[in-house]
Amino acid sequence: MRAVDIIIKKRDKQELTAAEIEFFIRGFTNGDIPDYQASAFAMAILLNRMTAQETTDLTLAMARSGQVLDLSKIVDIAVDKHSSGGVGDKTSISVMPMVAACGLPVGKMSGRGLGFSGGTLDKLESIPGYRVDLSTEEFKKQLKGKGIVLTGQSLDLAPADGKLYALRDVTGTVPSMPLIASSIMSKKIAAGAQAIVLDVKTGLGAFMQTLDEARELASLMVDIGRLAGRKTVALLSDMNQPLGATVGNALEVIEAIETLKGGGAPDYVEHCLHVAAHVLVIGQRAKDLAEGRAMAEKSIADGGALEKLRVLVAAQGGDASYVDDLSKFERAKFIEAVKASRGGFISEVHARRVGEAAVALGAGRAQKGDPIDHAVGFVLRKKVGDRVEAGEPLFEVHANDDAKLAEAREAALSAFQFSDESVPPLPLFYE
Repeated sequence: MRAVDIIIKKRDKQELTAAEIEFFIRGFTNGDIPDYQASAFAMAILLNRMTAQETTDLTLAMARSGQVLDLSKIVDIAVDKHSSGGVGDKTSISVMPMVAACGLPVGKMSGRGLGFSGGTLDKLESIPGYRVDLSTEEFKKQLKGKGIVLTGQSLDLAPADGKLYALRDVTGTVPSMPLIASSIMSKKIAAGAQAIVLDVKTGLGAFMQTLDEARELASLMVDIGRLAGRKTVALLSDMNQPLGATVGNALEVIEAIETLKGGGAPDYVEHCLHVAAHVLVIGQRAKDLAEGRAMAEKSIADGGALEKLRVLVAAQGGDASYVDDLSKFERAKFIEAVKASRGGFISEVHARRVGEAAVALGAGRAQKGDPIDHAVGFVLRKKVGDRVEAGEPLFEVHANDDAKLAEAREAALSAFQFSDESVPPLPLFYE
């Protein structure tokens, strides 16, 4: 087999075999196939697409390019929950303790934020001492002993994906459905997931801006899961406005904890309960969504979910006293309430603009390796559909720098649009 023949075959819109895909991915991972051929391969896939079977074969080849965890001796069913990312999406920090409190062990490997979308690891690191670099052995031991793990991806899982993603980023091949789907699913399969709940975002603050695009990606990932022998369900959820009331690392962790204490923004609470119900059903702890939701609600009411978060934080070296005393979290030097200049109804809170404004404050990174300011961000006081009077607070800016505060205030203000007519609230889930 030769790499060039495989590239030509895909260039000419033919279907590749599992053996051809395996050969190419293995050769690229070990350095026998150079970057320029992998770039041509990625571009051929972008232009000519792949069938569900080809995409599954690509996913499994990437998963097998490194270590594939076998969690079957540790848990009866290994469940993973993945969000395609967005603004204010701190869902894992609330959902995983809820689910674990219901007797379903959950181990998750998360990522860092890049661009306007925040990363779960960056958020959790606002708790002093919290470790996100567990080894594979530590991951397994904690999953077995504590029933909950939330750490970073170890380097030996799906190395082909990391290598290919770095190339896609600089060759204009990021927005390819087969490449996006295989990137996400290869990491889930390599991490040992036997059942997967996918939260696919759509809207102004999502990678998939239209419902059709999100549906296509979700369907493809569910097909991959089925063909790879994994139980998979995908939810299509709204990301036109930020999720919940907070955007920024420590602020989002505080909201996630408040939710486990029975508080939290109504849209965020509803989102978490719906996702948790699906996780409990696919993890064979609930017979249907109604039972799963009732179990998740009970985990909040009886304090079980909050206790599981304490266990998680302590197990990974974090200061668990932060879970009980939210005043311990680092706070920004400047907190300014920004008021509405007019009355009416909120018709839009542009998620991407709010996310980009938070990055400008220092809550995210423009480039890999940039430092994060955990204290800065926004607290939203109004969402789409809410009525507002002139002079009423729209949002708060939390900043550590005067100049950045002024810039962020204007950027976030531009995210808000008003209407004289009443506006329905946005749906949380489309299907």
